[in-house]
Amino acid sequence: MAVDEGVAPAAKTGEEEAVHRLKPNAIGLLGVVFMAVATAAPITAMTGNVPFMVSSGNGIGAPASYLVAMVVLAIFSVGFTSMAKHITSTGAFYGFISYGLGRTVGLASGLLATFAYVVFEPALIGIFSTFATGTLNDQTGLDIPWWVFAIVMLAVNATGTWFGVSVAEKLLIVLLATEVTVLAAMAISVALHGGGPNGFSFDPVNPVNAFKGTSAGLGLFFAFWSWVGFESTAMYGEESRNPKKIIPKATMISVLGVGVFYVLVSWMAISGTGESNAVKVATDNPLALFFNPTERYVGHWAVDVMQWLMITGSLACGMAFHNCASRYMYALGREGVIPALKNTVGRTHARHGSPHIAGLVQTIVSAVLIGAFWVAGKDPYNALYVLLAILGTMAILVVQAVCSFAVLAYFRKNHPESRHWFRTFTAPLVGGIAMLAVVVLLVSNMGVAAGAESGSLVLKATPWLVALVAATGIGYAQYLKRRAPERYALLGRTVLEETKER
Repeated sequence: MAVDEGVAPAAKTGEEEAVHRLKPNAIGLLGVVFMAVATAAPITAMTGNVPFMVSSGNGIGAPASYLVAMVVLAIFSVGFTSMAKHITSTGAFYGFISYGLGRTVGLASGLLATFAYVVFEPALIGIFSTFATGTLNDQTGLDIPWWVFAIVMLAVNATGTWFGVSVAEKLLIVLLATEVTVLAAMAISVALHGGGPNGFSFDPVNPVNAFKGTSAGLGLFFAFWSWVGFESTAMYGEESRNPKKIIPKATMISVLGVGVFYVLVSWMAISGTGESNAVKVATDNPLALFFNPTERYVGHWAVDVMQWLMITGSLACGMAFHNCASRYMYALGREGVIPALKNTVGRTHARHGSPHIAGLVQTIVSAVLIGAFWVAGKDPYNALYVLLAILGTMAILVVQAVCSFAVLAYFRKNHPESRHWFRTFTAPLVGGIAMLAVVVLLVSNMGVAAGAESGSLVLKATPWLVALVAATGIGYAQYLKRRAPERYALLGRTVLEETKER
């Protein structure tokens, strides 16, 4: 069966049977990096998170929080990428954890990761709709309901996934290039003007200051939140060229590149506003922390452009999450976790090699969630974005911690030639412990992070929903082990065997 029919003999399960696979050779190193960086949404992370970190978190130490987070995530990525060199699976965490800690923990983690990415898309649609309604009203006077923009983004995301990753890649490259450019222009302009009204100061990037302020824990949590999705590089292994080299490189480039960018941009935003005035500005008018230095050192036109790029940046992020959710659904479906899924969400498009049915299912689920918040009269930012982002972040952080320990277990039993005191032991151990600490930070600061929705039933149910999804995975895996051992044997075992460039 040929690849252009959506099936590839090279993608094998434990029973050596051919399964549907994604289109190979569809994306290169640059494309994988852009897809991963898109999930971080630099302009959304900066304009959405930094003001809150400054006003309610660690104050001017917000850039130092990004520095600390970058180091921790880089350590985590060392173990993660060591495993990516041996296992290529569109299920990413699902496959890695299944091989490291067994099929039961793997299925629970796979469901948690799928759950996280499923709720991330409607969350980003919430902030996209907020940015779009606000910008159009400010700049054109048009007053368009937020749900109109939600429908537009649902349609764009669905179309991008249907036609394959290469289409999404081209669009994301354009969107990301523009948003990175305007943020960089602000940062460079502030630096060229001597660092703002108070000049240069290294206090914002002093790691000690990451642990000071009103709530250091909240600031650190938002810093880690800004990276959510960077690990999605592994999901594109089956569609990339020479994945065992590209995926590790793309992951580290994403972590370090985004980290340096976050540190510099947040530092210059605070410096350009003035350290002594930054906390007050962030509290009174959050977006002014970026708009004021941009207008002062670049020009008013750049502020107008930045407002539009906040829209396109959140669109890019939502599209990337849609792709991630679709691929996780597809990975679970093609293995027949539930038999009916194998010929539905587990299929790929005959021409485009895309997870088109999984993408359609994801669009329907997102539409239902958005509709529920709309019917309840909830705000697209305070409720839809914030609550679902916290829910998804808790789920994905738990999976990241489990993945670190899976790396430890995997290399203890496999590939003695690849074992290394730092790459396959110390790094994943430290990374796993650090990820658990971030989960604790999230749980401790959920109420503050939720703001106006701190009393929401969704927020209160968040830890229980995450636990329920994990328990469902564990319970169903045990059911399969006893009643359908042939299906249990396939869990997390669909990998590619190619070791050279396709």
